[in-house]
Parts: sequence; structure tokens; C-alpha cells
Amino acid sequence: MAADLTPILAFLEGVHPYDNLPRNELERVASSFRRRELPAGQTVYSYREPLKGIYLIKRGSVEVTDQNGALVSILGARNTFGERGLMRDGLAATTARTTAETVLLELPVDEFRELSQNTPAFARFFNRVRGGESRTNSIATMKIADLLAQEPMGCAPETTVTEAARQMRDAHISSLGVTDANGSLLGIVTVRDLSNKVLAEGRAPDTPVGEVMTPDPVTLTPDGLGTDLLHVMLEKRVGHLPITDRGRFVGMITQTDLTRFQAVSSAVLIRDVAGAETVPEMAAVTARIPQLLVQLVGGHHAHEVITRLITDIADAVTRRLLKMAEETLGPPPVPYLWMACGSQGRQEQTGVSDQDNCLILDDAVTQADMEYFRQFAKIVSDGLDACGYVYCPGDMMATNPRWCQPVRVWRDYFNGWIAKPNPEAQMLASVMFDLRAIGGNGAGLFQQLQEETLAKAAKNSIFVAHMIANSLKHHPPLGLIRGFATIRSGEHRNHIDMKHNGVVPVTDLARIYALQGRLPEVNTRARLIEAEHAGVLSHSGARDLVEAYDLIASMRLENQAHLARSGRKPDNYLAPSDLSDFERSHLRDAFVVVRTMQSAAGHGKGAMS
Repeated sequence: MAADLTPILAFLEGVHPYDNLPRNELERVASSFRRRELPAGQTVYSYREPLKGIYLIKRGSVEVTDQNGALVSILGARNTFGERGLMRDGLAATTARTTAETVLLELPVDEFRELSQNTPAFARFFNRVRGGESRTNSIATMKIADLLAQEPMGCAPETTVTEAARQMRDAHISSLGVTDANGSLLGIVTVRDLSNKVLAEGRAPDTPVGEVMTPDPVTLTPDGLGTDLLHVMLEKRVGHLPITDRGRFVGMITQTDLTRFQAVSSAVLIRDVAGAETVPEMAAVTARIPQLLVQLVGGHHAHEVITRLITDIADAVTRRLLKMAEETLGPPPVPYLWMACGSQGRQEQTGVSDQDNCLILDDAVTQADMEYFRQFAKIVSDGLDACGYVYCPGDMMATNPRWCQPVRVWRDYFNGWIAKPNPEAQMLASVMFDLRAIGGNGAGLFQQLQEETLAKAAKNSIFVAHMIANSLKHHPPLGLIRGFATIRSGEHRNHIDMKHNGVVPVTDLARIYALQGRLPEVNTRARLIEAEHAGVLSHSGARDLVEAYDLIASMRLENQAHLARSGRKPDNYLAPSDLSDFERSHLRDAFVVVRTMQSAAGHGKGAMS
């Protein structure tokens, strides 16, 4: 094996799906890659340009934009791009441009196609990615139940046309289902019916709806597909289609609903955020996130894809606010980085998120400069709050002077937490180890600090032990006899907190594994996968924990989407009684895995689990 091939081979061994290839095949594939070193700002390919292959980022970062120039994603090491266009027609579906000095590995077209045809694991991986992208905004393949946006609005046949008109006006809708006392659908009445059959014919205002409704309309059931909706609307030339379940009226879908659905995607929302001139305009965009959540869950996307897309919107909002702050206050006096921690830092935001952020400033900052950054942080944090990212209850925000400091102070913070791991230090370290840069002009301010901190923390066995103990404070909600330990009183009685007792225990474990392996990743799932590659977790332990996390995180999102479809605000509380026996059994098994891994970590056996 050639010496210059060794680094590429070592890199591929830690990247899926290449890590599944037999050794001799992996060596052959490694020799097929072409190594490219590109400066920042270099276009890798442009929209509709013939692709030479797919690209794997070895080092650096790449910005991907759509045909309109809207940001699709920012990719880093181990990310692949270009496969979407290659698997469709061979032409680039996006534009890719480096945002830093970048090393790419280019796999030629012929090699990619041969692997896709002859290697099942390789084919499954890229088919999954392609399918996830193409389903993002596809009505045709979604179930009708996932398209219903709100609770059914109906009236009795004896309701007057005047009252029906008021109901439609107040609810901002254009039709009502007409039902009997049992909720069975008798007909529908629309704004057009009121115009054509009441006003145009001079009927009295107290005319019963039953006299002007369309009786026995065409209906569909919730288990139908979106394609059924489209076909019926086109064939029957109707704009309102009632949905019934065993004769009961359960909702209405209109052409306006379908148009609105098509207009909601992460790319569209990011485009609208980037073009917003005011904070209220941005708030109107982020108000559409619950609908996006419903669509993404209904499209059966992986939870890590959904949370990444939702976090991308928060990142876009933050960057727009940073630009607004600079336009208001003038150029920053020294380089800075706006950092996100918490769920935004981990790229794991859902339908409900507060803000956790801080500012890292260049060491050249003066006391006079600090007033600029005080005002700067207030503009951005106030804007985030107005857009639905509410103020952090623990004041973990850049508006707190403690979290708006130069690099030297941040270095002292981390060194102090590591040297004296008291309860506050453990809590703060847990938050700050999830930092991710969102924007600013100080690109190099954080990288060295992160590397130094991970190295010092991993070497300090006392600090690691304290962090492990801190990570075990959140327990999976397991009862004694194959049941769940639900909340006993209050508003959420008999519910499970799917955040603090569901995903947080896994997030805490993943942070510990990253610390032990000195891994720079902050995303929970990425940390688990990299912990296996680094030998911190065994293959079986990583597989079990990733699968458990996938189930818990997915059920959390499904519950939030259910709440949003019902017109309620998404939250993190799930009632086990709402689940089937099958779902309860699997959820409990997932919690058992998490508790087992917590026990192993507590006894110093994480790598052997």
C-alpha cells in the first residue's frame, strides 16, 4: 500500500458507510479518491454543472446553496455532498463553495455507481440520504392524517347562515363541516355557498345551513395519501375536501392548505429570514416552525435530520440579528464569535426551545469596547426572544456580562472548572462543552481554546469522575414492574418528561464520551458514533445506545407534531397511556438501555458496554 494512501485509508475507516467495507475493498476504494486542497471561497461546483463524483470533507467547511442562492446547509469534516444530483441526472442540484481552507476527497462517478450497485450498505446509506431530501416537501407520499392542520370546525344543520358566516370569519377559514349530534358528516358549507345561495338569491339571514349546504360530499379517510387528495380535487374540481373516520367528521383540507404546505420548508424559511428587514418579519417566519415540524415528522424523516433543519432556521435568525446589530451599532471594535450552547449548539432544536448563548471576544478588547458588546448582545437576545427563542431561565446568555468575555477570561473559566469541579463548575462545564460558533468575524477565537480544554479535561481524572456523577442525575422514567415512573402531580400528571428524563440522559452520556475521547463533536448522535470509532464505546454499546436514542428522540418529536396538529403549543410531555402496547414496550426497552449505560459509566465501564 502506498504511503500517501495511509492517511486517506485511516480517515475512511471512521466514516460511514466506508467503515462497513471489507479491508481489501476499502483499500481499493481509498486509492480511487482524488485529494483536493481548496482555499476559502472556492466554488466546488455550481448549480446544474456536470458532477465529477461525490465529495467527502476531510478538513474544513463547505456551504451548500440552492438554485436561488438560499443557504441549504453548512457541512464540516466527514460530511458528504454531491450525491443528490449524481443519483438523479448527473447534474449538480445545488452550488457548493468552501468557507474555509478545505481538504476534499473526490470519489469519481464510475466508482460511486459501482459501489452503489454492488455494496448493499453503501447503497442503503445513499438511498436513505436521497430519500430524506426528496420527501422534505412532498404532499403526494404523506398520509392525510399528517396534513390535517387543526381540529375540525363544524356546525349543526339548524345553525343560521349568519352564525356560520361569523364562525368562518372568526376562525379565518372558508368552510365548515355540517354534522349531526354524533359528529357524523351531513354536508359542508363554504363561503361560496353563502355568496351564491344566500346573498345572490336574497335568502333571509336566519336561513338554516342545512338548506344551503352541499349534502353528502366526497370524502377521504385519514389513512389515505396526499396523492388521493390531489386526484379527487382535480377530478371533482372541488376546493374543500372533508376528511371522515367511520363517518365522523375529523377535519377539512382545502387547496389553500395545500398551497401553504408547499410554501413551508426549511430552505424557504431560511430564505425568508435572510430577506427580513425587521424583527417582526422574522417572528412571522419562525411562527411557521410548528407547521414545518408537522411536515417533517409526517414525512418520516430521521429525528437528527428534523432537528438539524429546525436548528438551521435558528442559526439563520441569529446571523440575521447579528447583522442587524452591526448595522445599528457600526462595525465591531474587535473580532468576536457569537456562540450557541444547549440544544442549538448541539443542532438538536425541536418545536420548543429557549436561547443559550455567549460571546467570545478577541483579547485586544478594551473596557470601552465592552459597552458596544453589551448593547450588541441585548439587540440579538431581545430579537431572539421576539422570534420565539425565549430568554434562558438560568441567564445563560451573552447579555449576562459573565458570558461576554475575551478569550483569556474564557480560558480561565474552563481551567477553573476543571481544577475545582464543584457542582456549579460541573453544571457550567456541561453547558459550555456544547458550544458551537454561529457567527462573527473571529473565526480562530474558539478552535484552540476548545482543543486545549478537551485535552486538559480528559487528563484530569477527578474532573471526569465529577462530570460522570453529574451526568447521572437525570434518570430514565422507569417504574418497578415494567411500567413508567410518570409525573405524580400538577399540570403534567401521569406524563413522562421526554426531554429531562428522555433525551437529556443520553446527551449527558454522549458529552462524557466526547470528553474521554477528546472529541470535538457537539451533536449527541455524532458524539456516540465518534465515541465508538475512538474506542471509548464498544460496537455493541454504541449500537444499542444510538438505537435507544433514536427511538426516544423520534417519539418526542412525534408527540410534539401531534400537539401542533391539534392546534396546541408543542411541549416535551408524553402520556404513556396514549401509546400502543407495542410502543410502550419499545420505549421502555430504550430507557432500560440508557439506564444500563448510565450504570456502566458510573462504574467506569463505559468503553466495555
